[in-house]
Amino acid sequence: MQENDMLFLGLDSSTQSLKAIVMDQGLKVVYTASVNFDTDLPEFGTEGGVHHGPDGLTVTSPTIMWVAALDLLLKKMAEDRFDFAKVAAVSGSGQQHGSVYLKKGGIKALNGLTAGNSLRSQLEECFSIPDSPIWMDSSTGQQCKMLESALGGAQAVADLTGSRAYERFTGNQIAKMFQTKRQGYEDSERILLVSSFMASLLVGDYVPIDASDGSGMNLMDLRSKTWNRQAIDATAPGLEQKLGQIVPSHSVAGPIHSYYRDLCGFTRDCLVICFSGDNPNSLAGLRLQRAGDIAISLGTSDTMFGSLASPTPSASEGHIFANPVDPNGYMAMVCQKNGSLTRERVRDEFAGGTWDAFDKALARTPAGNNGNVGFYIDEPEITPPLLQTGVFRFDASGTRLDSFAPDLDARAVVESQFLSLLVHGSNIGLKPAGILATGGASTNKSITTIMSNVFGVPVYAGEQPDSAALGACYRALHGWQCNAAQAFVPFADTVKGAPKIQQVATPNAAAHAAYSAMLDHYRALEGSLV
Repeated sequence: MQENDMLFLGLDSSTQSLKAIVMDQGLKVVYTASVNFDTDLPEFGTEGGVHHGPDGLTVTSPTIMWVAALDLLLKKMAEDRFDFAKVAAVSGSGQQHGSVYLKKGGIKALNGLTAGNSLRSQLEECFSIPDSPIWMDSSTGQQCKMLESALGGAQAVADLTGSRAYERFTGNQIAKMFQTKRQGYEDSERILLVSSFMASLLVGDYVPIDASDGSGMNLMDLRSKTWNRQAIDATAPGLEQKLGQIVPSHSVAGPIHSYYRDLCGFTRDCLVICFSGDNPNSLAGLRLQRAGDIAISLGTSDTMFGSLASPTPSASEGHIFANPVDPNGYMAMVCQKNGSLTRERVRDEFAGGTWDAFDKALARTPAGNNGNVGFYIDEPEITPPLLQTGVFRFDASGTRLDSFAPDLDARAVVESQFLSLLVHGSNIGLKPAGILATGGASTNKSITTIMSNVFGVPVYAGEQPDSAALGACYRALHGWQCNAAQAFVPFADTVKGAPKIQQVATPNAAAHAAYSAMLDHYRALEGSLV
């Protein structure tokens, strides 16, 4: 393979889809493809890529669906006559906090993959627990309390692992499995994250968990980037052996398995770089390298994140993770579960069912919504911690209302989401000088204008909205370069030729003043619900 012909493949196994983005060495995106779980794999009966349990708190995805999605994605790429032989390295992104349970003997199935059969048919019986708990699951409150009690309280857990005990974090999910599905836990040979599982499919062996995604488990010592003995012991017996080791995010997981060489035409030299979580990959995809460089991802969940030099974990909100592109750095993040799906539900119910109608509703209402504030909690919320679902509306005097005029609902759902990010992000050091917007809603001018006005800073967006998949591409190249140099290569050197980002919104001084004036009102209303 000639160096100027090399391609780098990024995969993003998100909540609702599996996406592929391919770029060349000049960092130009040359190919994309995707599989939607609901529409392309209807036999799994998912809604938004998930199954909701009857208790309203349990949310899972069928693990084998992710395997079937990889089968279908590779088939689509082959039908497009994609040249797999040019791919020098693959990396990927997985939805954070999801866990996969491989039964004893699972490694033999991975090692022995043969191109005559689909991945799905060869791996269907490999899971000791067939439904993976994911980030939307809120059913582990008891396990969170147990972990915090064992480690000395919420702040002690945050100081050790970067976050207090959260219901969706993998360690607490594993504790629940041990307590409620003991046999499934005992039968598990390896417990993987979604990221390390997808990488394991490509390598045909168990791939280690990378430090950045590993810091979203309540199990890793944030500073030493090793498993924390206290947390491991408080979770389940024999857990460390089932988890394997933690490695730097730029590590080579291995060469791609012969299954993919025979099936697709990948070469023997194609490397698989360790996958990481979707939020760390978005940090890489948006090239956030300086304090004040902040991103807001408008996806199934809304997240605000940026790079930090030194961590100050909080027991009350937000997360600190290991930085995926700087082995000595950190990233901070605030996550809201009620993101795009909630906006879409409000659009369909109150704003005519189209984004054009939604935008017109926003145009008919003033910044600040005349003091009307709504909290739209379709799923138990992470930040602020609101487990009771429903819509909570208040007027300017703080009086609870049963309903708004439809136009007010459209504006209230957007404003409350951004006001929450402003309040909680600033509490853990995320104070933007500018914002990079990503995710599907980042292309909506009305929404990014409100974002700019709430924060009072310019908003930018790149040409590629799928930042997690793009970050996986960048990390594939970065890992390949580190391997070639046999030394760590600064990530800034890898992405210095990336396309410039474009400013898409400029703050209006009067609108920003209106939002600043209502912050105390917003905090008081939020506090009354919490």
